Amino acid sequence: MKIALIGYGKMGHMIEQIALSRGHQIVCKIDVNNQQDFDSPEFASADVAIEFTNPTAAYDNYLKAFKHNVKVVSGSTGWMKDHKADVEALTKDGKQTLFWASNFSIGVAIFSAVNRYLAKIMNQFPQYDVELEETHHIHKLDAPSGTAITLAEEIVNDIDRKTSWKKGTTRWDDGHVDGSDDHKPDELLVKSIRHEEVPGIHTIRYDSEADEITITHNAHSRKGFALGAVLAAEYTLNHTGLLTTSDLFKF
Repeated sequence: MKIALIGYGKMGHMIEQIALSRGHQIVCKIDVNNQQDFDSPEFASADVAIEFTNPTAAYDNYLKAFKHNVKVVSGSTGWMKDHKADVEALTKDGKQTLFWASNFSIGVAIFSAVNRYLAKIMNQFPQYDVELEETHHIHKLDAPSGTAITLAEEIVNDIDRKTSWKKGTTRWDDGHVDGSDDHKPDELLVKSIRHEEVPGIHTIRYDSEADEITITHNAHSRKGFALGAVLAAEYTLNHTGLLTTSDLFKF
């Protein structure tokens, strides 16, 4: 498979290594300094482009790839609020193809399945309140993380006493705190920590007067995300439309 990389930072380098090890070819690498290469023959020759950039650039990158009918796998978060409807229209009936996920880790996919199952159980026990906390490296721009939002939406979907999620505080290594943890009883609080070079920790906590139940996913490195992105590209090669990890991982 011919792969183009959009974003060639730490994640892009790791994706490249894994893709090459699995027998794929990298035909184009696009970063901030060579945006003109979106219109190159090399980019147009790609079967799939893997995009890991930032929330402000992601949607425009999709449009540039779709212009050449190149399928996209993307792990960029933060664009859905403004452009979800546009992307759904672009990918309707398989006209263009985007495989998007807030997190490509196989472990997070399993964790998400456990989260949904646990929420269904805990819906029967209103004495437990639930909150979510995510920790990432200090370079991460968005808070809460896209993965935390996905997990929060799963909980809200399955627990009747929570009607929405609310962004709580973000705590930084230098001691300053953004935001507030004030929330209504029917809101699921999602708190954030930005600490050193942490790849990603997501913790869901159910607490009552009697006891506490906690589940956590702790990424040791970005390697799991990179492998998942390549697996998603392999899946996307033969599928069309708007795809996500629930299509790739059937559990």
